[in-house]
Amino acid sequence: MTNHTTLDRLELLRTFIRIVEAGSLSAAAEQLKTTQPTISRRLQALERSLGLQLLQRSTHSMQLTGDGERCYGYGKALLENWQEMEAELLGARDEPRGTLRVQVPHAFGQDQLIAPLSEYLTRHVKVSVEWLLHDRRPDFVAEAVDCAIQIGVVNDPAVVAIPLGEVPRIVVASPILLGTRPLPASSEELARLPWLALRTYYQDEVALTCLADGRSHRFAIEPRLSTDSLYALRNSALAGLGACICSAWIVAQDLAEGRLVQLMPQWQAAPLPVYLIYPYARRYPAKLRLFAELIRQRMPQITGMQPPRTP
Repeated sequence: MTNHTTLDRLELLRTFIRIVEAGSLSAAAEQLKTTQPTISRRLQALERSLGLQLLQRSTHSMQLTGDGERCYGYGKALLENWQEMEAELLGARDEPRGTLRVQVPHAFGQDQLIAPLSEYLTRHVKVSVEWLLHDRRPDFVAEAVDCAIQIGVVNDPAVVAIPLGEVPRIVVASPILLGTRPLPASSEELARLPWLALRTYYQDEVALTCLADGRSHRFAIEPRLSTDSLYALRNSALAGLGACICSAWIVAQDLAEGRLVQLMPQWQAAPLPVYLIYPYARRYPAKLRLFAELIRQRMPQITGMQPPRTP
């Protein structure tokens, strides 16, 4: 008989577990589409390799020994872990396919994120993407969302949160608003201007930090207009309705062409962190893994982004 050290021990273990779960050698042989003598030889080989008796057998009954019970418990867990490892390693080579549902912030998802999205779709032709524009937190289960890009602090312990970068925020206003007045030279002068508010991040108070020395200053505002749309905020500022705190990327061209001016550049609002988030799972499909990999690489290169701060 072939020496047991050359046998596939995992196969012997699979046979033993099938015997236990089927209830007899003959039932296991039928399920494995082999003969009962073959099943018996595999069981004997496993017992010899371990130096243990795993089953008490008689003409009409079969019972696990104490060692057999322990072997069954350990073996079951071992095979499950092995199968998971095989699935993970083989899955890593899978060609991504299917539909990836991604929730993204309205403004960011319509502008800055289209370039990495296009690159992803160009690379992976068997994947389609549902690009869902929402500024609220995602409901991964109810909406079958695979992942989301979230701006702002993540406080959900049930998700993986990968930092992608930060969005600088600056104070801007239109020359129409300022008229012939000089640019504000202090936070007190800034507070006296008409204000616009982005309700998602500030409503009735402005908090600014001095880049030079880290000093902070807060002042109350009574906004002439408050909105949850970054585009509406920008357009209202362009119309001269008030000053506002705005993501630097969305007004970069307006500043360059003089439609807006940055007020007190040495004072800025706290940058907003950007994360890729998705629920914890034991393994992830290739379509999600590859999207996460690409977005982590490309996000810091997007205009108006700065790298995430290290803890």
